[in-house]
Amino acid sequence: MASSLITPSRAKRTKPTIGFVNLGCSKNQVDSEVMLGTLVAGGFQLTGDARAAEVVIINTCGFIEEAKQESINSIIEHGRLKKSGSCRVLIAAGCLAQRYQGELLKELPELDGVVGTGEFGRIADICRSLLAPKARQQRLWLGQPPYLYDAETPRIRLGTPHSAYLKIAEGCNRNCAFCAIPIMRGKQRSRPIDSIVAEAKRLGQEGVKELNLISQDTINYGVDLGLKQGLTALLRELVTVDEVRWIRPFYLYPQQVTDELLDLYAGAPRITKYLDMPLQHISDRMLKRMHRLGDRKRITNLVQRIRTKIPGVFFRTAFIVGFPGETDAMFEELRQFVLDMEFDRVAVFLYSDEEGTSAVDLDHKVEQAVMEERRNELLALQESISESKNREYLGRTIEVLVDGVSEESDQLLEARHEGLAPEIDGVVYCERGIAQPGDVVSVTVSDVAGYDLIAHPTNQTETRATFTATSTLLMPKKSGTGYR
Repeated sequence: MASSLITPSRAKRTKPTIGFVNLGCSKNQVDSEVMLGTLVAGGFQLTGDARAAEVVIINTCGFIEEAKQESINSIIEHGRLKKSGSCRVLIAAGCLAQRYQGELLKELPELDGVVGTGEFGRIADICRSLLAPKARQQRLWLGQPPYLYDAETPRIRLGTPHSAYLKIAEGCNRNCAFCAIPIMRGKQRSRPIDSIVAEAKRLGQEGVKELNLISQDTINYGVDLGLKQGLTALLRELVTVDEVRWIRPFYLYPQQVTDELLDLYAGAPRITKYLDMPLQHISDRMLKRMHRLGDRKRITNLVQRIRTKIPGVFFRTAFIVGFPGETDAMFEELRQFVLDMEFDRVAVFLYSDEEGTSAVDLDHKVEQAVMEERRNELLALQESISESKNREYLGRTIEVLVDGVSEESDQLLEARHEGLAPEIDGVVYCERGIAQPGDVVSVTVSDVAGYDLIAHPTNQTETRATFTATSTLLMPKKSGTGYR
């Protein structure tokens, strides 16, 4: 996901101007928001017109090959502004910068600075140093450990005002064979509970209705702080924040899931009945080769246990196809597992060799065409499952959080029920005019469009026929190919 900040200003420009591009996942987005807040607090002025910016910062992603190429293309594109715009300084920040460091400076001479994941808090000072006279030499800023903001850190949020990402930890202690996150983000460092709760209260006071808790390994939150059930302890505090309607933890590794945690999910109305748990594969041989803990039997029992403990839970997972050594039989085992388990949403990633990971040296690589065929097969299967599960909502009255006017049609609003996370799941299309962004309203589901639902205001059935006719223009959307 790419986004740029649009901050029009009528004031006379007396401060250095910053153009900013955010790439990658929601964790990157929080880093961008923190850098933006730090820059403004440090005396810079933001502009949505990159051509007018004296400093352009690209917050890069380095997770998989496709993301790396998007980041490099953005650097090259914005580097041209040194000739056609006002750009004096071009900076690459974030994961790609941390991972490739000097290589970026060597291969992309248009870059003036590379800022790693440990230096976000110094971004204003870095920009000032690069703008200084005679500061024309390329420079690296690569501090350790990875930077972790707190409740007092300035932050300018991107996206909708009523939904926010809240980063609870940084880094990862796992050793998954395919993953470069520990290389880019280091070992796990959790924020103290009181810092997270303080930020949650402030966000709630600012009008945030939905808190999305993110980290690289959310289930492991607090282990580095000496907490045995850190996520459970954190959630017990967060559910006391009255202004917040929904709390949605992301990325639960399929170990350390206690009954206490599941009971809290089931019993606390503010915690969404939504589990985001990437399983990556189900073949025992593949899981072992991936350096993933657990096996098929334990994972299957866990999914069943979660569904028993949290009736009606919305379950999202992710798998990798084409990992070295994946045979047709192993993929068939995965395909049958997806068919049997009927998850609500499934994301499917293609394996890619990532420098510095142990999987790079594994034998029996899978051809690209085979990987793509397997992904397409899984996605087609899951699309059918998801649509079937969506049909269970027909005629039901549900509460939805309104996000705003739809990009599909200006006659419609897009909203989400608690089982739909922002950006990565489907939406509920509603009639425009029934509510404002940030409102929570009751609607009755009248139709299904692939991964999405179509609904009309409860007790206002006279408008249903007209609205359903409008909804037929909507095409089913694909889901599950993006990376976070």
